[in-house]
Amino acid sequence: MTDERDSRGDDQPGGADGAGASTGDPSPDGGVAASGTTGTGDAAATAEPVRRSARFPSGDPLAAVAIREYRILVRSRWAVGLVALFGLFTVAVVRFGGSAVGPVRADAVVATVVELGVYLVPLAAVAVGYDTVVGADERGSLELVLALPLSRAELLVGRFAGRAAVLGGATLVGFLSGGLLLALTLGTSGLGAYAVVALAAVALGWAVLAVAVLVSTVAAEKTHALGLSLAGWLWVVLLHDLVAFAAIAGLDLGSRAVAVAVLLNPVDCFRVLALSQVDVVAGGFGSVLAAAGLSLPVVAAALAGWVVVPTAVAARLLGRRRV
Repeated sequence: MTDERDSRGDDQPGGADGAGASTGDPSPDGGVAASGTTGTGDAAATAEPVRRSARFPSGDPLAAVAIREYRILVRSRWAVGLVALFGLFTVAVVRFGGSAVGPVRADAVVATVVELGVYLVPLAAVAVGYDTVVGADERGSLELVLALPLSRAELLVGRFAGRAAVLGGATLVGFLSGGLLLALTLGTSGLGAYAVVALAAVALGWAVLAVAVLVSTVAAEKTHALGLSLAGWLWVVLLHDLVAFAAIAGLDLGSRAVAVAVLLNPVDCFRVLALSQVDVVAGGFGSVLAAAGLSLPVVAAALAGWVVVPTAVAARLLGRRRV
C-alpha cells in the first residue's frame, strides 16, 4: 500500500518534474517541493543554502525527507499494523505466561517476550525496509526526487530516519500495552526489565532496518531485495548461532571467539542486553559475558554500530547507483 501511494504522488515532491517550478509551493505533506532553478556561478554557490531552505519548509532537506517518509508510512497504515502486531504479541505473552503471580514469574514472562522478539522484531524491520531504495527506483520516483537540491546521502539517511521513526514508535506503543497488562497482573517488579527489553527491541529493529536498507540499495529488483533480506533474517535469527558455536566448539576457539560471535550478530546483542536484566537467566549470561570479556556498554555500542555502519555504507553506495 505504501508503494501505491508513493507512486501516485507522495513520492512526487510537489511536481518535481518542474510542473510546480513557477509557484514554489511546498508539497502538501511538508515534504520536498521543486521550484525553478535560479542562480549562476559564484552567486549560485552562495545562494545554495537559501534555495535549499526555500524548497524545504523545514530548512533541512534531510529532515524534510524523513518527515515526508514518516507521513507516507503512517498514511499507508503501516504504523497501525506494526502497533497491532507488537501489541497482540506482548499482550498474549503476558496474558498466557502470567498465570502464577510473583516476581520470578514476571521475570519468566519478560524472558519469553525477549525470545519472541528475537523472531518478530527483525521480521517487521525487514518488511519496513526492504523496498526503501529499489522500490522507489522501480516506480521511477527515485529519479524525480534526486532531481531536487539534496544529496543522495541526505535522501538515503532521511528515508531511513523516517522509517526508523515509524518502526521505533510502533514497537514502543505495542510493547506499552503488554507492559500495562504486566503491571496489572503481576505487579510492577518486572517493569524495569520490561522497559529495557522494549528499548533494546527498538535498537534491534533499527539495526535490521539499516541492513535491509543497505540490501535495498544494492539490489536490482524488489524481489531480489526481499529475498536477500529474508535470507539475512534467517541467518541472524537461526543460522548464525548454530554455525558460530559449532565452529567454536569444534575448533576450541575459546571465549574471545564467543565475544566476536555475539558482536557480529545484532540479534545476539539484543538477546544479551535484554536477558541480562532478568534474574532467572542473569547468572548464565553474566558468566558468559565475564568469560568473553564483554560488558553491557560494549554490547550496546556494537548494536549501535549495526545501525550506523550499514546506513553509512548504503548512503555511499546510493551515490554509485545508476538510476
